[in-house]
Amino acid sequence: MADKKLVRSADKKIAGVCGGLAEFLGLDASIVRIVWLLCILLGGFGLLAYLIMWIVMPEQK
Repeated sequence: MADKKLVRSADKKIAGVCGGLAEFLGLDASIVRIVWLLCILLGGFGLLAYLIMWIVMPEQK
């Protein structure tokens, strides 16, 4: 578990944030994308969080 790093995925649709988060958590990327979309539509905070993570998370090498 200590060797896992949160990085943007090479399997990306937009920036790789959801793909990287899914790989880190061991989930399917489609599920993470659907949940993130629901957060954007219902709460509105998801878009700002996505942009911040896009800037902060390093790319996968």
